[in-house]
Amino acid sequence: MRIRGLRAIAAAGLAATAWAGVAWGQETAPATPSPEAPPSTAQPCVKPAPMVDWQDYEGPFGKAVGAVGRRLEWKSTATAHYKPGAVLCVLTLHDKFRLAVRETFDPVTFVGIAFNAGISQAENNDPSYGQGAEGYGIRFGAGLAGQATSEFFKDVFYPTIFSQDPRYYRMGTGSTGKRFLHALEHSVVAYRENGMQMFNFTEWMGTTSAIVVSNTYHPDHRRGVGPAASRLGFSVGNDMGYDVLREFWPEIARKFKLPFRGQNEPESSETGTEKK
Repeated sequence: MRIRGLRAIAAAGLAATAWAGVAWGQETAPATPSPEAPPSTAQPCVKPAPMVDWQDYEGPFGKAVGAVGRRLEWKSTATAHYKPGAVLCVLTLHDKFRLAVRETFDPVTFVGIAFNAGISQAENNDPSYGQGAEGYGIRFGAGLAGQATSEFFKDVFYPTIFSQDPRYYRMGTGSTGKRFLHALEHSVVAYRENGMQMFNFTEWMGTTSAIVVSNTYHPDHRRGVGPAASRLGFSVGNDMGYDVLREFWPEIARKFKLPFRGQNEPESSETGTEKK
């Protein structure tokens, strides 16, 4: 059992490293007009602010808060309300890979995986992994493989298949209740790359696929519809919590005077793929 689990984890790790290398090895290519439309008909699109980085934060707890804040900002965006008629540029395939890689290998991700591996070992989950340093290492590897698999399915694979934007769109204005419901709604309603609303296939199919794959390196997982549905519900609920935090993060940061970089004036592109 342990050998099979180690092989599965190693395979998942190699796959994650491979697509990470492909994503980072490419240069960001500028969006181009659709070949079906003449260049003269391309409308300008607005690019969201670049991904948040460490140097965007200052203050005594800048790095700690910045690590959490940038993870929330990576997958958050908003319509270009300050430029009437403007549309947001879609994420290219390279952008989606880059987002998935960053979320997988972010320090906050490693801290969470390390913590969960410790809890799992203390509770002796996946007993075939054993105890001690070796058992902890296997649990950590399984957690990293699960994170990489989930991000690949939810940021790259299904968003590409369904032409769906994997980002969360902040409402930003309105009552607290309406914004809270908007955040919860994202687990069901998402946006296509052309700006039309659609069912959030990425959330449900991506999460389900990640759970199915995880059974290959979690030999002690309970099989069947019931346990899988329970894990699915927990994962979707966790994502809903993140969306609520993404919606209100700007206000939380400003209220408590936490380091926060606003995204008020994204750069514009004259030849970009259009997005709502």
